[in-house]
Amino acid sequence: MSAASETGIGPEVNAATEASAVVSADVVIVGAGPVGLTIANILGREGVSVIMLEQLDAIIDYPRAIGLDDEALRVFQSVGLADELLPHTTPWHWMRFVTPRGRCFASIEPRTDEFGWSRRNAFHQPQADQLLYRGLSRFPNVAVWFSQKVSSFTHDAQGVTVITEGSDGRKKAIQAAYLVAADGGNSFIRRTLDIPFEGRTKANQWIVVDVRNDPVGTPHIYLHCDPERPYVSAALPHGVRRFEFMVMPGETEEELYRPDNLAALMSKVVPDPENVDYIRKRVYTHNARLAATFRQGRVLLAGDAAHIMPVWQGQGYNSGIRDANNLGWKLAMVVKGLASDKLLDTYGEERRAHARAMIHLSEVAGDIFNPPSRWAAALRDGFTWLFNGVPAFKRYFVEMRFKPMPRYESGVVLLPRRKVSKGWLARRLDKAGNSAIGRLLGLMAEKRDSLWGRIVHGKDPHGQSPVGRLFIQPRVRTVAGEQALLDDVIGQRFAIVSWGTDPTFALSPQARAIWARLGAAFVVVKPDVQMAYTADVADDVLVVGDVQNRLKDWFGASAHSVVVLRPDRFVAGVCSPQQVSQTIVALAGRLSLTENPA
Repeated sequence: MSAASETGIGPEVNAATEASAVVSADVVIVGAGPVGLTIANILGREGVSVIMLEQLDAIIDYPRAIGLDDEALRVFQSVGLADELLPHTTPWHWMRFVTPRGRCFASIEPRTDEFGWSRRNAFHQPQADQLLYRGLSRFPNVAVWFSQKVSSFTHDAQGVTVITEGSDGRKKAIQAAYLVAADGGNSFIRRTLDIPFEGRTKANQWIVVDVRNDPVGTPHIYLHCDPERPYVSAALPHGVRRFEFMVMPGETEEELYRPDNLAALMSKVVPDPENVDYIRKRVYTHNARLAATFRQGRVLLAGDAAHIMPVWQGQGYNSGIRDANNLGWKLAMVVKGLASDKLLDTYGEERRAHARAMIHLSEVAGDIFNPPSRWAAALRDGFTWLFNGVPAFKRYFVEMRFKPMPRYESGVVLLPRRKVSKGWLARRLDKAGNSAIGRLLGLMAEKRDSLWGRIVHGKDPHGQSPVGRLFIQPRVRTVAGEQALLDDVIGQRFAIVSWGTDPTFALSPQARAIWARLGAAFVVVKPDVQMAYTADVADDVLVVGDVQNRLKDWFGASAHSVVVLRPDRFVAGVCSPQQVSQTIVALAGRLSLTENPA
């Protein structure tokens, strides 16, 4: 009997398939971690048949990632699991950097919720992963096979064949249209394809210690910049706390696990190190690596198989969830014959640059927390006195404005295609990228619409255009009088959203047919007080009331009153009401839509 059927969690695993049988699916996903599970939930929702392969005999149940951002929570919302996850999170979870003398020299505490959720949240990864796994039980078209190691695979123009070997030595063959490698940083799939995994590994290691019955109790995350031994203290939900200590030269993993040495470490953070309720202890190394490509033929890389990054901004987990959110709907469209496989090229085109930016962010945070020298630490501490004295600088840090938000300048976006050539200063920054200053300047340059970004890259031809950026998610009122988050009202589909006017007026038959084939929505946003009047909107148009006035503010800051949204809630384009038809036709081209057989 399978692990799933033994526990009653998730879809039943077809582990009894005969060795000689060939099983078929639309997509094979290798790796039942958070990224693979999220993609499986998205594909399951879209009716795509999936077989997920996991080498272990169950979902990993020990703590790993502890930070969840608002973008990732929005993805959980998209697959109908956010409400179940919330009891296992701590919202508004700040990150505080502390000097050796106890001064908090920087506190990251964003209080905005423009995407519908708290910007920073603490969470337990095992609980989130179990929710994603159990969520698959909703989809009869998704199966999870545990204790299955991929021994080989081939792919060509016709599809993918994967050979797996179970713990009992029996082999199975799976034929599919596409293979998604979500099998971690040491990805067998990536290594077999010989895709370069470029980057660096930090020389020092860290020991992570998770405990129950929190012996400290203070909220938030504290990064103590102790030159003798830097350490982290992080409050987590349900009375759990995480400590991380730098492993010093000459120390071994075996020595650190000894009770006396572990007690010595814990004496830095708790008054009674002998009375600690341990969950687990583990030594790890920080890596910063990026795959040279996210796609090779019918094989796609996602999550740690495509990029790994240091933990200091908690972006490894969240970046993987962004991958899943970007890839899932595109893969579903291709498998269902709505779009050609050219659409899959936009996955790496859009995601790889942002993953690189998040790696830089994580490296810079690590350099701030653990400078390479005492001189650098003194410089940091002195700079932060000045930094905290200038409100604009402090707000930039506190509100997390330094975080490079995803911004797609090519792919499924209606922006002019342009060739980007790096100027002299940008090339110098690339060469300086391995230094702390180089990483900091490079990170600042990632925000192309910032002053430093304009100095490095020149004038941004797209300026402040919302195209390629994530759309906001306020609460709105439905025609039934209920309030809900915008995504829940629209559903996970393409949508044209207009302010105050019917976007279907004078719509061409071609555009209407394209929109209908996509199963997309037309949405009109009104001031909330106008919801009682219904004669101004066609019957096939969804109407929502702007309860918080946030949508009015968003459209008021734009030169256009109509926005085209992708299923992942990124803005594909903007236009005026009279340009809706031509905008839909242009989007069809960017999606590489196939001919409608009808």
